[in-house]
Amino acid sequence: QVRLVESGGGLVQAGASLKLSCSATERTGTMYTVGWFRQAPGAEREFVAAISWIGTSTFLTDSVQDRFSIPRDSAKSTIWLQINNLKTDDTAVYYCAARMTNVETYTSSRRKDYDYWGQGTQVTVAS
Repeated sequence: QVRLVESGGGLVQAGASLKLSCSATERTGTMYTVGWFRQAPGAEREFVAAISWIGTSTFLTDSVQDRFSIPRDSAKSTIWLQINNLKTDDTAVYYCAARMTNVETYTSSRRKDYDYWGQGTQVTVAS
């Protein structure tokens, strides 16, 4: 099992940067890929970014590739979502999610592939 806690959201001005954190706790020896998703008011939850267990494979959705990144710390217990040049369309609740895997380079953009979810952190971008 993997427990996830997001933090770092808030109210920011358009054009600013924000770094969201996903703190993960799990049983020793568990490998997992982590994804970030977001859900705007009235919309479906959508994929944003994912990173593999060893961090060599990352995947970002096309619309954010030039502004978002998904670093992971060397201990693999914290996964960030760095967002630059925030836009009002980025307003959403951001969730991190995890899927246990035995493949170090595995990632996925599909919501249904993820078994564990955090509670979400709100990001509001003002114009």
